[in-house]
This record gives sequence, C-alpha cells and structure tokens, in this order.
Amino acid sequence: MKKLIQRLLLFVIGLPLVAVVVLFLPQKNHLAVNIIIIILNALGAVEFASMLKTRSLRISNPEVIILGSLCPIAMTMTVSFYNNSRFLPFFLTAGCAWLLISRIFFAANKFEDSLNQISAGIGVIIYPGLFMTWMIRLALFPHADLIILVFLLLVIANDSCAWAIGMLFGRGNQGVVSASPNKSVAGFAGGFTASVLVGIGSVHFAPHVFTSPRLHSPVVTGIVLGLCCAAAASLGDLAESVMKRSANIKDSGSIIPGRGGALDTLDSIALTAPVYYGLYRVLFN
Repeated sequence: MKKLIQRLLLFVIGLPLVAVVVLFLPQKNHLAVNIIIIILNALGAVEFASMLKTRSLRISNPEVIILGSLCPIAMTMTVSFYNNSRFLPFFLTAGCAWLLISRIFFAANKFEDSLNQISAGIGVIIYPGLFMTWMIRLALFPHADLIILVFLLLVIANDSCAWAIGMLFGRGNQGVVSASPNKSVAGFAGGFTASVLVGIGSVHFAPHVFTSPRLHSPVVTGIVLGLCCAAAASLGDLAESVMKRSANIKDSGSIIPGRGGALDTLDSIALTAPVYYGLYRVLFN
C-alpha cells in the first residue's frame, strides 16, 4: 500500500513538473532538460557500477561518475552550445583511452584487476549514457518541446499502466517472461494499449508535429508510433531486470520513492530514446 501511494504521488507531482520544465524552459535547446538527464544518468551509472561489482567488475565511483556522464555531456555541448558533432566520438575515445592508459601506472599487484576495471568502465560509458544521448538529440527537431513531451508520455504511460493493470488483473497470467516473473500478460497489454493511445492522441492533437508523409492514416501512424515505443520500453525494463537478477538485487537503488533507483526510471527511457528518434526521422521528418 505504501508503494502504491508513493507511485501515485510521484505520478501526480512528477509528471506536471516534467511538463513545466519541458514546455517553459526551452532555452539553449532545452538545456534544463539536458542537465537533468546528465544528473540522472550519473546516478544511474553509479547504480549500474554497483551491479557490476557483484560480478567482480569494480571501478571507483569518481571514475564511474565521470565516465558515465561523458556521452550526455558531449551531446549537450553539441545540442545546446557548439553544434559540433565531433564531441561525442572525441569524448568516447578519451574515456576509453583513459581506461587503457591509466592502468599502466598502477602498482604491479593491482594489474590482475585491470581487465575487470576496463570492462566495467566501458560498461558505464555505454549504459545508460550512450543511449540517453538520443533523448538529448530530440531538442534539435523543430517543435522539440512537444516531441520531447510526447516521448516521455509514451514511456511513462507504458510503464505506469503496465504496473497498474498488472496489479489489478495480472494474477494467474504472470511468468510469461523468465527475466521478470512478476510481469503479466495483462500488464503488457495495458502498457502497450496506453502507449498506442498516446501515439494516436499525439497525431490527433498535434498534427503540425506528428503528421506523416509516409503513412497517410493518422490512426495507423499513431498505432505504429505507440507500438514501437511500447516494445522498446518493455524491452528496456526487462533488460534491466536481467541485470538485477544477475546482481541478485530487487531495485537498482532507493533514491526515487515508489520506483527504486535512478536506473529503474531510466531503463525504459534509455532503450526507447534511439527508437523514438529514428521513428520520428522516418515517419515525420
């Protein structure tokens, strides 16, 4: 009951706050949104590193924060300040080079841990940071405020409705995916339905942003957008469930009441971001 109340409060308070930031702070190509992404990503990287430590893939927290933030910072510099596409590959190369070269100067008795540390470092560079760069890139589209808001609504609707419908009607149809035995057919159906409704609604209420020159039926366009994003969001959630089961933990952290850790919030967003970006380019641009 306590978790239910926390999730409802998070939804009622958090969603309007997100909408305010997206709609009313568009300066510098949504720099405010990008800074929030960088902070959440750094927290998520720390949580991911904690999972890796359970498998002896250890790396220091200062390195985790810096390496995990490289990709979002690079993309923010590109989008909000310099419009230079070289930042991301340069930052990626610099981060990997640091992991390789810095180990040369370790004491000899620490060399045996170097491969594990390098592997962990590359992991936190990629996840969730590299995936989240695609959300930052959304700010480059015209009408970016609506595009970002619809993206978040697609993911939040999927996650919230999958959880709520699963709680109400999931008993007896759980265990369909071994990665997350508590997930139910009813929950998946509720999540997909919610995302499809958001997709159809976006095409209907913002046709100047979501009219497709390739799919001439607005309803079909909304369904395609909703289904693809729902699939990506569900897979992102399940992928993190696999990692948590490997680390033998229930939540990635406890920083967000009712949800768990930052990574528990970013998992669906991270995998959906490149899918949504690609879909928008193909369907509407």
